[in-house]
Amino acid sequence: MAEPDEERRTRFAAEHGIPAGNVFADWRDLLDRDRLADAAIISTQDRMHVGPAVLAAERGYHLLLEKPMAPTEEEAVRITEAAERHGVLLAVCHVMRYTRYTEVLKELLAEGRIGEVMNIQHLEQVGWWHQAHSFVRGNWSNEAASAPMLLAKACHDLDWMVHIKGALPERVSSFGNLVHFRPEKRPEGAAARCLDCRVEAGCPYSARRIYLGCLGDPAKEWWPLSAVTDDHTEQGVLTALRDGPYGRCVYGADNDVVDSQVVDMEFGDGTTASFTMTAFAALEHRKTRIFGTHGSIEGDGVRLRVHDFLTDSHTTVDTGTGADASAAEGHGGGDEALLDAFVEAVSSGDPTSIRSTGRESLATHRVVWAAETARRTRTVTGLPPLDLPEKKTR
Repeated sequence: MAEPDEERRTRFAAEHGIPAGNVFADWRDLLDRDRLADAAIISTQDRMHVGPAVLAAERGYHLLLEKPMAPTEEEAVRITEAAERHGVLLAVCHVMRYTRYTEVLKELLAEGRIGEVMNIQHLEQVGWWHQAHSFVRGNWSNEAASAPMLLAKACHDLDWMVHIKGALPERVSSFGNLVHFRPEKRPEGAAARCLDCRVEAGCPYSARRIYLGCLGDPAKEWWPLSAVTDDHTEQGVLTALRDGPYGRCVYGADNDVVDSQVVDMEFGDGTTASFTMTAFAALEHRKTRIFGTHGSIEGDGVRLRVHDFLTDSHTTVDTGTGADASAAEGHGGGDEALLDAFVEAVSSGDPTSIRSTGRESLATHRVVWAAETARRTRTVTGLPPLDLPEKKTR
């Protein structure tokens, strides 16, 4: 493993029993060695994917790549082509494809329970405190340092909608802005840091409340608190909030990613889909409504309520998915299922268990980039065919 942070590197190596000779501070040093394993997980920051992914493919590692693949289409194409050129598997971490909830929904649609799908409405509730944590104070707050919000967070959602529809859109439009987390929205009397703020007690984005509230909860100490500090004591948290980025006022950070966005899509068969991303909601499972010619389905990430037009009756299907949608709980079972699928594919040499291949993920990333182009130019953007060389296998 390679990890630049010494404390995390030491802790991770000890937890997993990794010999000292296989522990590196830089991914370049790891990949300069002969191949040490069958597969590599690329989990660097978004703008650091292309280098290790391409070199690992050249070294013969099968790849499990965090989303987004890369900040630009050119770099994502480079990763995809490198994997195919060297005959290695490439799975992208679109974990929503792997949940039992998604499997059951796909089964209902394949059975024709609601006829032909005519429209999809999908809602991503980022969560008010999650937006403040990751996209105002955190690593994904600034487009130049990470990626646009739609790519960094909601590429999951557009990928999932394409997966559910079974087709790519032909035209895309989008609107979105940074509306609330701006200096001019700062409450009167607010300070630069929550620990110094006399109006902090009445602010839902209080860093003091959010992070001190994680103490004593193992899941929340793992995330989001581990991003703030490794010292999970009250004094450790207060010190981090005094000195680090997570203690800043949400109205005075260097953030520029949107806090609200909508995307509309039109498919080749004339049907449509719409997506809404908002910071201003609870962090919960995505909500989806699918309207068909013979019925409709309303889903909350756990249950699916099917309306049959012929009988005018409703059936509720409990998919067995856990109620917690956060990273701390494995994204509704998607994380574990993805890893199982990847390990199965690597061990068997059969890629069919991978539901989010390089080509598939590149195709849905292009929907995201088209939507961002539409948002910035205030136009409707077409999605031309993906031009890649014929796939080669080893």
